[in-house]
Amino acid sequence: MKIDEAHFARRRKRLLEQIDEGVILIPAATYCIRSNDTEYPFRQNSHFYYLCGFEEEGALLWLQRTKKGTKQILFVQKKDAAQELWTGTRLGVPAAKKRFRVDAVYDMEKFDKLLLKRLQGVHHLYIDLYGNKKFLQHVHSLCATLHKDRSVRVSPQSFLHVNGLIERMRLIKSDAEIARIEEALRITKEAHEKVMQAARKGMMEYELQAIIEQVFTTRGAKSDAYTAIVASGNNANTLHYVANDAKLRHGDLVLIDAGCEYQMYASDITRTFPVSGTFSPPQKALYEMVLQVQTHVIKAIRPGIKRSKLQKLCETKLCEGMIALGILKGRCKTVLKKGEHKKYFPHGVGHWMGIDVHDQAPYYDEEGKELCLECGMVLTVEPGIYIDKNDKSVPKKYRGIGIRIEDNIVVTETGYRNLSKDIAKRVAEVEALCVGVTPTG
Repeated sequence: MKIDEAHFARRRKRLLEQIDEGVILIPAATYCIRSNDTEYPFRQNSHFYYLCGFEEEGALLWLQRTKKGTKQILFVQKKDAAQELWTGTRLGVPAAKKRFRVDAVYDMEKFDKLLLKRLQGVHHLYIDLYGNKKFLQHVHSLCATLHKDRSVRVSPQSFLHVNGLIERMRLIKSDAEIARIEEALRITKEAHEKVMQAARKGMMEYELQAIIEQVFTTRGAKSDAYTAIVASGNNANTLHYVANDAKLRHGDLVLIDAGCEYQMYASDITRTFPVSGTFSPPQKALYEMVLQVQTHVIKAIRPGIKRSKLQKLCETKLCEGMIALGILKGRCKTVLKKGEHKKYFPHGVGHWMGIDVHDQAPYYDEEGKELCLECGMVLTVEPGIYIDKNDKSVPKKYRGIGIRIEDNIVVTETGYRNLSKDIAKRVAEVEALCVGVTPTG
């Protein structure tokens, strides 16, 4: 499903409806230096993309509300044959005027001059106060010039943080947004299952990472949504392990946390599988416990429930499971109160997901009250258990095992829909893929 220009125009209109008189400034991303004169691959600013769908660098969106109405202006890089020879074709002002449903399009080089002119009479400026300090300082300097000009009667007196307004909008995904996430997940499914089929003892973790990235690229995903975690054996007990340079050993599990970004929308999937093709009895016991916990949490998702309740449910079920397996001792209520379970499950049950893998959307309202789930929200559910190889308080058979299972869920009117349900995760499905046969049943 296409996200067309009308879709972006409606978002801008909704944003303008949230403010009183004032000007909103949203800059596009710029290239970031990686080393000397080389740059990291370009990735558009998420808020800028959300509001106009433009993927070029160095642009800017100007939205203004006055008593007389609203004004939408887009600033873009001008056509420049010499520069385009090095960095690629630019859309330019004439083409941008035809493409975007805005009131005006200007050359970015005219921004400073037009800002000094158009901010006269404006009291409130809505801008990112914390993320893009360079841009903030530049605008602040221009406003200071206005403020010192005695011929200017009114200039911006307040700088307001605009991000919160956009982030609340981004909480609820449209059908078109969910369709992009689903496409990202179809690609991610192929990557995870291909790795399960390919993994063998003696391979390097980075070889599995290469398979994942090859699938992403050849299936139309410009990049991964985050650096893939390919953690074999005890490496899985480092939550953000990204070295990916160890050798796979017979008898170990491999935890892979990887998802692609498709047309700016993320997927975020974790699966854990055995190098040998078969879970050992202790591995299977832990794996099925984590899977059961995830099932409980996912089934609890519905409009009106709070994420903190899902967190409590996840921690309670994991605690019960760890006590049953002899990893923790005592009554569940006491263990939870002391926080002893957090040694083996130190992170959250999940997070918002969308244009960003950890989507820039709030968990609390302006009064600090926790938000309830609503239809159209997309979140991850990712219980896990992490037992270091040197943890002598745990039965030896469980030491060195790290397991996480993660799916992507959209809240529906009556409950939930698991967008990643087709990615193998049952023991029989995983083992069948690892030994190169098609699972049945």
